[in-house]
Amino acid sequence: MTTDRPRTVAPARAGTWFQYAAPLSWSAQVLAAVILAQTLYFKFTYAPETRHIFGPLGGRPAATLVGLMELVCVVLILIPRTAAVGAVLALGLMGGALVTHLTMIGIAVKNPDTGESDGGLLFGLALVVSLCALVVLAFRWRDLPFVGRAAV
Repeated sequence: MTTDRPRTVAPARAGTWFQYAAPLSWSAQVLAAVILAQTLYFKFTYAPETRHIFGPLGGRPAATLVGLMELVCVVLILIPRTAAVGAVLALGLMGGALVTHLTMIGIAVKNPDTGESDGGLLFGLALVVSLCALVVLAFRWRDLPFVGRAAV
């Protein structure tokens, strides 16, 4: 049985940068999710570093709330249909983290028990998650609920 519909042909640009779009987006999604997920332990156990960071910001309830929001980001960013929403939420959370680092706790955070500095590791991880979220949004912005494909 044959149909009268013509075959669809991939756009001419498919041979260039377009072929790297999906792997780049997925790499950014996975990297952001891994970084966010590995920090959950510290927030939920209220580790000494977390106590130092969140003490002046509301203590354990604030750390737990941020941890729950990061957990939601991890789940959303790994589901293709909701990755853009997860990226927006992650970008908002990391924006808050970066502002907090720059205005209150400093770029390098000291462990209150040992006195050792993290050398800016937490600040750098927040930057990496922010950049990954921007990459995800660059490729998946049309999946946002209020943007949608119909609006284009």
